[in-house]
Amino acid sequence: MSILNPSTYAYIPVSEWIEKYVKEWLFEQRPLFKQISVPIDNVLNGLDFLFNLVPLPLVILFFVIAALKTNGKGFALFTFASLVFIDLVDVWEETMTTMAMIITAVLFCSLIGIPIGIIASRNKLFEKILRPVLDVMQTIPSFVYLIPVVMLFGIGITPGVIAIIIFSIAPVIRLTNLGLRQVEQRFINAAKALGLNKWTILYKIELPLALKTIMAGVNQTLMLSLSMAVIAALIGAGGLGLTVYVGLGRLDIGQAFVGGVGIVLIAIIFDRISQKFI
Repeated sequence: MSILNPSTYAYIPVSEWIEKYVKEWLFEQRPLFKQISVPIDNVLNGLDFLFNLVPLPLVILFFVIAALKTNGKGFALFTFASLVFIDLVDVWEETMTTMAMIITAVLFCSLIGIPIGIIASRNKLFEKILRPVLDVMQTIPSFVYLIPVVMLFGIGITPGVIAIIIFSIAPVIRLTNLGLRQVEQRFINAAKALGLNKWTILYKIELPLALKTIMAGVNQTLMLSLSMAVIAALIGAGGLGLTVYVGLGRLDIGQAFVGGVGIVLIAIIFDRISQKFI
């Protein structure tokens, strides 16, 4: 059977090539990428400081009011009970750090992804090039994202957030592109007939009409960010993901369970509240 096996006759040293050339080039680019990560680091540290500075009752009150306004009394009670439970099991600080990470990731995913989606909706060639890239991004195992991130940015909470951004950005790009392409041409033609330029049409007509689809993309990005939070702990990201990771590493099932339940609870709260904007 070895006659039918191509590796019997040839070997392509891809791993050696990557180790010798790509790895060396990536390490040379680390100073540049460190500078790129500065805005993310600043936003993340600012949010983390703010969330841990605000008294716990005010944070609970804010989320309870948001839950009440969007989902009614039942979900407001669930939100209150969930946040009190998180504090009682002593993972409040980790939860605030996780919230800072997720909000930072979603913010930068939106700032980067929505403009890319707009460009894709305007340019068919760009969309054709972008589509397979997004397909690959959404099918690659999440652990694979950690390799280039560690090589370019090192380890720590900011590289962890960068990994979350890369992993989570695809839905907001796709759904921004989809939402703008679904805007009926008659609205655009009417706007052109009134003499509006393309930027005014985009801002005043297309984006408002596509907003629900775009917000659905933001919601999916939010959920993917939370799912990546635990994996990002492998490269030094903090928060509840680190609680889960350390608990599993020490075979402390209780600690891992508490961290996991905390992530589930804030995922439910964020998901239910954000869905009301879709």
